[in-house]
Amino acid sequence: MNRPAERRVIVTGGASGIGAAIARRFTGDGARVAVLDRDEAALARLDDLVPGAELRLVTDVGDPEAVDAAFEELDRRWGGLDVAVNNAGVSRPCAFTDLPLDDWERILRVNLTGVFLVAQRAARRMRGPGGTIVNIASVSGMVGMPDYSAYNVSKAGVIELTKTLALELAPAVRVNAICPGYVLTPMQEAEYTPARLAECASRIPLGRLGRPAEIAALAAYLAGDEAEFVTGQTFVIDGGETAGGLAS
Repeated sequence: MNRPAERRVIVTGGASGIGAAIARRFTGDGARVAVLDRDEAALARLDDLVPGAELRLVTDVGDPEAVDAAFEELDRRWGGLDVAVNNAGVSRPCAFTDLPLDDWERILRVNLTGVFLVAQRAARRMRGPGGTIVNIASVSGMVGMPDYSAYNVSKAGVIELTKTLALELAPAVRVNAICPGYVLTPMQEAEYTPARLAECASRIPLGRLGRPAEIAALAAYLAGDEAEFVTGQTFVIDGGETAGGLAS
């Protein structure tokens, strides 16, 4: 990132996994970083994962009042915002015919409504040129994946929302999406057995799962000056998984 010390950055779901890697990358580049996460215990341990994070705010991104409270605190502390990374997300594998309505609504509330709420509040504070929103979607929003109907739909919505916001918010704010494939994160390890993870890796052309730091590197590029002509785009980073339609 160019001019990192001038950037005020928020990362949702930044207390673990990809979010923590993104927050760590930005702090390492010298940016001022606020981590928003609903896991209070994980935020309390954040110094181990994201040394240098300036703010940590307990926030459920699917709760409008909680999001507003977080932005009010950001206003008091920073008085503005330059970069918003929407990373917070939840998932629960379940056959479509067995999926409870409560799970469907919860996944959409966090993964899609949460992106809407944070992006809307962030955009209102990005008055001048140079604001950037990076949404973490998924290859699951681009191809069908059995047993993940709610998750797939939520991430497809994030991709379409990204394109729409890029048009509405230009030229002051750039908006892009990142679609990771299989990345070794606590959420992925909680859902898949080691044998299943090894099987997934064997079907990826590059022969392994992604690393959170690789997603963070792309997020840093998209938020930086070198990407100032990039908006409304969806960037797949999946080791070649979807090149031949392998997602499953």
